[in-house]
Amino acid sequence: MTDRRLQPGESLRVRVERMLSLAIISGELAPGTLLTVPTMAEQFAVSATPVREAMLDLEKRGFVETVRNKGFRVTSVSDELLHDIVEIRLLLEPPAMARLAGAFPAERLESFRAQADAIVAGARSGDLTAYLLADQRFHLDLTALLGNPVLVDTIADLRERTRLVGLVSMVETSLLHTSAEEHHRLLDHLAAGDADAAADLMRQHIRHATGWWAGNAEEPPRAIV
Repeated sequence: MTDRRLQPGESLRVRVERMLSLAIISGELAPGTLLTVPTMAEQFAVSATPVREAMLDLEKRGFVETVRNKGFRVTSVSDELLHDIVEIRLLLEPPAMARLAGAFPAERLESFRAQADAIVAGARSGDLTAYLLADQRFHLDLTALLGNPVLVDTIADLRERTRLVGLVSMVETSLLHTSAEEHHRLLDHLAAGDADAAADLMRQHIRHATGWWAGNAEEPPRAIV
């Protein structure tokens, strides 16, 4: 949990919730981990109030559960639920990228390249918070180009509910860098107007959620031409 800076317009409660949710999603805070308000308040150098509010918000989202007289425990997501979430994402995100390939604004390519570079930098440094923040911004900003805010909100919610507990173990391997580089490849396909390749790569990318990012083996990525 390295990036503790306040974002523009962000309250202490929102900052604490953001950092804890990212740590839970990435697996830095593993399922079953017990979190206490005093400990988290000391770690974030804030009072107990924003931490308690953040924990209650996380409880509503299903990220933690109350443990009487102890604090909050990080919840787990069943394999069945994870597969259900991935199935819905596969129905939404690859077709969205296929549509975007036919209307990708060339003038935006440079800014998206910079976002993809940030994802790669997070992977290289092993900074999972930076990696996940950059990854989320990249995908949601791409989806936003389609002009459908409901689609953006739906995909954002599904992404936040996708636990990636295998990311921590990927830091010491080349797999995190390999998945990070897929963002540049996706931009290549979008810029070329190749809808089939963009959709195919997006499917491969999402399936990491039940493969590498869940700590499971995958077949080596195949070339998409």
